[in-house]
Amino acid sequence: MSGGQSDTLRTEAGVPTLYVMVGLPAVGKTHRAMQLEESVPALRLTKDEWMLPLFGNLEDENQRDVVEGRLVWLALRALRLGISVVLDFGVWSRVERSALRRLGREAGAKVELVYVNVDQEAQRRQRDHREVKSPHLTIPMSDELLATYRSKFEAPTEDELCGTADDPPPPGFATWRAWAADRWPSSMDRR
Repeated sequence: MSGGQSDTLRTEAGVPTLYVMVGLPAVGKTHRAMQLEESVPALRLTKDEWMLPLFGNLEDENQRDVVEGRLVWLALRALRLGISVVLDFGVWSRVERSALRRLGREAGAKVELVYVNVDQEAQRRQRDHREVKSPHLTIPMSDELLATYRSKFEAPTEDELCGTADDPPPPGFATWRAWAADRWPSSMDRR
């Protein structure tokens, strides 16, 4: 497990921090997010904790995208109010992380990626433990599904983890805000 510039993550006086949890399912992201929530302190926004009460499931991809967008929206509002936020939904691609980094900075916050990584065997053990301990709070994941997830995941690079990455928006988008509005339409204010 690694995270940002230091393992002691604290908000600097008067400057909120957006902690972006990065990693695959069943690696311990939410556990680490809960630790940050208490130690920083910060508002923790964990997607699965919103999906079940709102939709009664965790599996619908369109619903997940809507919830992610609203969590981004809520995180940006909290940051503008000076409240640190832990955003906990995996963020598998560099482009998503780049957008969140830029949006967080535009909201006046520091941004730290918190990369939680374990080997495949530890991930399977964690998955098995979750499915036994709280089957109603998890999506069943076969070994094949975990392998598919691993093949789609873009591990963060050193420049991302140390905070020096400053990618331009993807082709076709003038700003990161425009890209985020396309990726997470529910993340942007409509006013």
